[in-house]
Amino acid sequence: MLIFSLILAALAALVHVVIFALESLMWTSARARRVFGTSLDEARATQQLAFNQGFYNLFLAIVAAVGIAFVLAGPVPVGAALLFAGAGSMAAAALVLFLSAPDKRGAALKQGVLPLLSVLVLAIAL
Repeated sequence: MLIFSLILAALAALVHVVIFALESLMWTSARARRVFGTSLDEARATQQLAFNQGFYNLFLAIVAAVGIAFVLAGPVPVGAALLFAGAGSMAAAALVLFLSAPDKRGAALKQGVLPLLSVLVLAIAL
């Protein structure tokens, strides 16, 4: 069960790295605008906000990745705490998006299901 939780957390971290790239590095590109449903003018107007938000996603992915590394290296309580913080925050942010923006519920599920499952499986494994 613990390994399954780590796999889910790694996949969730990967999703959040992709979101980071889209928001912070590619925000005004045609691909990012297609993913987020924005026009070029909207993307340009919100580029600074998206840049910052992208780094939040990257930092959550890093916390989860460090948690995975700690679990694999042996100090499971340290790794578990980091996984609960990183993946738990990913799931919580997705819940906020899900509840606050009905038109973004699909995106919230895409970014929130894997970390939520990771946290649940981790809790069961421990």
